[in-house]
Amino acid sequence: MGLKKAFFLLSFCGLLVSMCLFAVIWFVCQNLMNRYPSGGIVIGADGQITELEKPTHEENRIREVLSVIPFFSAPVCPVLGLGVSGILFYRWKLKKGLALLREGTERIGAHDLDFSFPAVSKDELGEVCGAFESMRAELQKTNRELWRQNEERKRLNAAFAHDLRNPVTVLKGTVRLLKESRQDAQAIERLESYTARIEEYINAMSGIQKLEQMPVRKKEVSLAVLAEELRESAQMLCPSMEIKFYAPGTGKAVMDHGMFLTVAENLIGNGGRFAEKKLEIGLFIKEDMLYLQVVDDGPGFSDKLLREEVKPFQREEADGNHFGMGLYGCSLLCAKHGGKLHRKNRTEGGAEVTASFHII
Repeated sequence: MGLKKAFFLLSFCGLLVSMCLFAVIWFVCQNLMNRYPSGGIVIGADGQITELEKPTHEENRIREVLSVIPFFSAPVCPVLGLGVSGILFYRWKLKKGLALLREGTERIGAHDLDFSFPAVSKDELGEVCGAFESMRAELQKTNRELWRQNEERKRLNAAFAHDLRNPVTVLKGTVRLLKESRQDAQAIERLESYTARIEEYINAMSGIQKLEQMPVRKKEVSLAVLAEELRESAQMLCPSMEIKFYAPGTGKAVMDHGMFLTVAENLIGNGGRFAEKKLEIGLFIKEDMLYLQVVDDGPGFSDKLLREEVKPFQREEADGNHFGMGLYGCSLLCAKHGGKLHRKNRTEGGAEVTASFHII
């Protein structure tokens, strides 16, 4: 029942009950007054005059009071009836809904959106509560979306900082070699290549909102070039390590060159960070997939990390210089390139990480 209909129905019932109450009061007062002598005379049909019993002073006062009660009841009863109707209307139709709205407003003001409005009624107030619930749900959805975008931006910034670390390390090593006047015919070419790659990476990252949107730009690349770049990166990123390298001498692959190098540098950098003395880097092709394998002789992955999926900000130990984005970024880039990232511990000790790329 609607609020307007309920209000008029309760008001009508209140007035009706008040009129009945007034009639009862008037009837009772009249009956009580008739029990007391009123005094005066009565003239009969034959003209005989009979004097009635005179009331005492106390009886006169009682009769006066009984005559006044209906007079005051006439306005009091309707007011009382309407008042009771208003109270009942508030308790039955408004109290619960207003309490829910008040509580909901306070919780929203406290930035707590993890609640819901129950169905109060099918009247206008129920519609208001339903609209309030829709607004709360929309606010919660918007807040979650903002939180998700913030987390995506956080991941993107961390990946951006992480993936720039390795090429910058290579550039710094190249500059150091040039300053020391070492004979390195490819130093200038390496500087130019890595500078262009960083510029391309910055342009790509600035145009996306999350890592999954990283574009894949495939082109034909010689495996010999990839192998040489892997050797140079390993020498720059792990200068104190004994590095064993194996790769095919010939062949070509159609792939995103920069994406491959980003994955390779992350895996080599991680391997060099945990290795004790040796690092093995392998590159091989099987059917239409290119595999990059990095093996170290370190402590290997913990059981917890091997059980879990690769996640952002996941790391073996707390280290302010590392964001825990390396393997996660590699996993995403491999997936973008039609491959995947696989990690395991070797029985003879050390960790093995294999990244695959679809090259056709």
